[in-house]
Parts: sequence; structure tokens; C-alpha cells
Amino acid sequence: MKKNTTNNVRIIHEYSKYLSEAKRLDQSTVDGVMKSINRFEKYVGYIDFNKFKAKHAIGFKKYLLNQKSIVTGDKLSKATVLTATRHMKAFFQYLVTQKGYRGKINYSDIEYFNLSEKDTRVANTKRPKKVAAVEQIVQTLEIMPCSTMIEMRDRALFAFVILTGARDGAVASAKIKHIDIAEQNFYQDAREVNTKFSKSFTTYFFPVGELPLKVLTEWIDYLTKELGYKPNDPLFPKTKLGHNKNQQFEAAGLLKEHWSNADPIRKVFKWAFEAADLPYFNPHSFRNTLVRLGENLCRTPEDFKAWSQNLGHESVLTSFYSYGDVPDYKQAELLRKLAKPAEKTSSVMEEQFKQFMAFQEMMYKN
Repeated sequence: MKKNTTNNVRIIHEYSKYLSEAKRLDQSTVDGVMKSINRFEKYVGYIDFNKFKAKHAIGFKKYLLNQKSIVTGDKLSKATVLTATRHMKAFFQYLVTQKGYRGKINYSDIEYFNLSEKDTRVANTKRPKKVAAVEQIVQTLEIMPCSTMIEMRDRALFAFVILTGARDGAVASAKIKHIDIAEQNFYQDAREVNTKFSKSFTTYFFPVGELPLKVLTEWIDYLTKELGYKPNDPLFPKTKLGHNKNQQFEAAGLLKEHWSNADPIRKVFKWAFEAADLPYFNPHSFRNTLVRLGENLCRTPEDFKAWSQNLGHESVLTSFYSYGDVPDYKQAELLRKLAKPAEKTSSVMEEQFKQFMAFQEMMYKN
């Protein structure tokens, strides 16, 4: 451990706990913040945080803007740099409220973490998202093998995500009892399912064709009738590993255990799309697919409100702003429709749209 890092280690631990317990941030988000703090420490040579000055923030920005990504080999994106500097600004704003740091850090020095207006605009530019069409997903599902129990599980997993749009953490922690095939829904019980913001809600299966529902139904029947799984057992059990004749690890069945993280789910998706000779679409991107499907199927604002709520969004604005990017080909079509008399909109939805437009105006001004 380098000199002067004892205090740093202690306060970083306290800040991590603060983000998790007080701010209720997801662990993956906290990990991202810790990575930014580690980058800053490395840049300043692990000096005690109470010696922070404006020059350290200015130098850190220049340092990041010239760093290369380990993954791509290119310079870090402006978005990555903006995220890291925002993490550090928030961290030092926390520090000035803590014993041992009050009076030692100049609050105005923290403002030097701000990027230039130009770099901030570049970082905030929304880039086109890779979104699979429902037809591509069903096509991939059709060719996925299902001769072994592990292949059946992987195929059902793929079907389940497009049926529900569930986040991978929720998928990994789902139990058989959370699925009601008769009612065609998935109860995301936050007491047992890893949901965002620990919110419980029911997702009804989206209308994506007969095959995904058939695959999922057959999988649950296989688990319960053939393998003897009970309602409290995982919907997508962890792979059991064994040794082959060459003493190498290989899949040897299933365990009545949940996956510890979502990495195996992403691997299933990667293999599935490779086999279908399609680009990789991660599990979360299926939520974008479902939003675009909703744009085509929903006839009224109330329809889209229900569709948005089914994705776990408390406000339709979340779907509009975070997922509802309009492709170029769709833009002209929508503008032509706007020339026709509009359907009557409820007062609730009118207010939602007003809020959305006000939010957009605020973002533009800032």
C-alpha cells in the first residue's frame, strides 16, 4: 500500500456504503464509481484526498482525454470521460461534508471537474442503438438446438426475455413460482427477484408470437414433471459441471441453484445470434425491441402507457426518453400521420406529454 492511502481506503469504503445503502444504487453502478475513483488515485499518485486542489481536477480531465480504451485501443470516449469526471465531482462533494475533510477542500475547486461545453455536448450525443426486430429474434429462437436439458434451458431463457423484457438480473433470480402460464405473466417480486430499485410489479407476456410462449411452457413442464423441480426452485438453473474422460470440465446437467450473475445469460445470447449469423444483441436490448413493437401496435396514449408500465416504468416518459428513439424511416411516417386529425387524448396523458416536452426544453437549455 502506498504512503498516505490509509485515509483514502477508509473514506472510499464509507462512500461505497453510502451509495449502496443511502442512495440505493445498484452494485454495478457502485462498481463503476469505484473504478473512476481508482483512476483518479492512480493519476494523482495516491495522495490523501484532503490535499485535493483544482490542478488535480484539471490534470485528471486531460489525462482521461488522452487515455486509450483497453477494449478498443482507441481514445476513451467523451461519454466515458464525462461519467468519470461526474463520479469524481460527486465524490468530492460528499467529502467536503465529512469529518477530516471539511475546511481542507475548497468547494470551488471541485467545479474544475466539469468538462468543456463542447465536450459535454459530444458526450451527451445520443447514438443509434442496435435493436433487433422481433422477426430476427424469433428466427434465432427457431434454430436454437433443444436436444439436451441445457439446450432446452438456454432456448427457454431466450424466449423468456423477449416475452417479458425482463432485465438480466431479474431473469437470473426468477423462480418457477413467479411464472403463471395460465395468466401469461411474470410476477417480479422484489423480495426474491433482483429488480431495478427493488420494485415489485407484474409483467404480462408481450404479443411476440406463439413460439416463445410454447418454448417457455414446454420448459416449465419439463422442469416440474420430468426433473421434479418445485415452485421455489430456479426457473433457469445453474449448469452442473463434471469431468470428462480427459479430466476436463464439461456440462453434466443442472443444479437447483440460481446463477450468481448475468454473465451466463449474455453468453447464451452471444452463441444464439452467432449460430443465426446475426450480430450480437445483448439481453437488455430486447427492451428496446419491445418499445419499438409497442410504437407500432399501440393505438392510443393509454395503450402505450400500459405497454410502458409492463416494462416496469412508472412513467411513460421513461419509455419515450430512454428507449423510444425514432428511426429515420419511421420519422417521416409519423409526421405524415400528424397531419391527420388526432385521437382524443386523456387529461392524464396530456399532462404526461406536457411534462415530456418541458423536460426536453430544459435539457436543451442546459
